[in-house]
Amino acid sequence: MPKKSLGQHFLWDKNIIGKIVRSLEINPKDALVEIGPGQGALTREVIKYEYNSYLLLEKDKKLCKLLKSILPGLDVVNLDALNFNWEKLNTLKSLKIFGNLPYNIASPLLWNLVSALTSYQKGLFMVQKEVAERIVAKPGSKVYGALSVWIQSFARPRLLFNVSPKVFFPRPKVWSSVIELKPKANLPANPSNLADLIKTMFQSRRKQLQKIIKTKFSSQKLEVLQELGLSPTLRPEDLSVEDFQRLAAKILNL
Repeated sequence: MPKKSLGQHFLWDKNIIGKIVRSLEINPKDALVEIGPGQGALTREVIKYEYNSYLLLEKDKKLCKLLKSILPGLDVVNLDALNFNWEKLNTLKSLKIFGNLPYNIASPLLWNLVSALTSYQKGLFMVQKEVAERIVAKPGSKVYGALSVWIQSFARPRLLFNVSPKVFFPRPKVWSSVIELKPKANLPANPSNLADLIKTMFQSRRKQLQKIIKTKFSSQKLEVLQELGLSPTLRPEDLSVEDFQRLAAKILNL
């Protein structure tokens, strides 16, 4: 039985499974990593293709045993993906990482993953529809926030298609979406400082920049806005990804 504590909703619809796997565009050189394979719905379809290597990360011990018994020969590792050291995968060539992510870990997992991985070719993830909309949101949108800015600082996200609750067991109460991530060539110079600025700004997303900077940093930093050509009456949701990176470089003295 699916474990509610792990946010398990098993995908069973063959059409959706096929659509997701085809979107991976698997080729013989690929190093594949699947997060949360569950009962192997995507895995069974993936192994029909030729690839170089295939690693599965699964937190549920019982499901690990199941996967090893029904799909012998695959490298199945029992661990929590939130604790995985993604930087270890940067030595792999033609890396593609994918998975039907539990709703309760999708945001923190992707937050960690995009900043740690630098050499992957493509990421393909099923997440809650609202989370997908936040990830691809543009400045000025009501759902544009810290997650939007952070992921878009490291990757180019694209919402591929939405998925009905009807294709899962048990059925979730919300729709899901499949998103694609491709890494950017130019990455932020100091990710930790950028993260601090993003979080600080969006904790007061309704306030004007001049108020946030004066309160959270110092009045002396207000001159940075003029230097960067940013109106002091703008709010965090009005700034582009590039604006946040420029602000981090000036305000936090990178």
